[in-house]
Amino acid sequence: MNAQQLVDERGDLWLAIAPLWLDREPSERDYAQMVEVVERYQMSFHELEWMFRLEMAPVMARYQLSIASEWRQFNDRKLMQQLVSHNLRLKGWRRKSWALFSGMTTMMVRHRWNELMSRVMIARSEA
Repeated sequence: MNAQQLVDERGDLWLAIAPLWLDREPSERDYAQMVEVVERYQMSFHELEWMFRLEMAPVMARYQLSIASEWRQFNDRKLMQQLVSHNLRLKGWRRKSWALFSGMTTMMVRHRWNELMSRVMIARSEA
């Protein structure tokens, strides 16, 4: 898979979910927009969990660990470049090591992710 395919297949989803890592709690509007985008992708909860843990969290956790307050807002272009670069290398031992350490990279936003997944579950049961 090349960079353009990744952007085409995941870009909107990554950018929609990225606000989970901001230094503020997502608003009702933020969650509603995230649910709308997640539903367009029609991924299973299992697929969404692994996308969250392997494709996004290793990149996004770096923003939270930064002391430069880089995570008050994201530069979408720079963020997309980082996500694509990470995902192009996400094979073999890298994939396994990120799977192993994904608990650490997701723990700061796990409560927000669980809230989002609850809302997705509600949206799916209402559809």
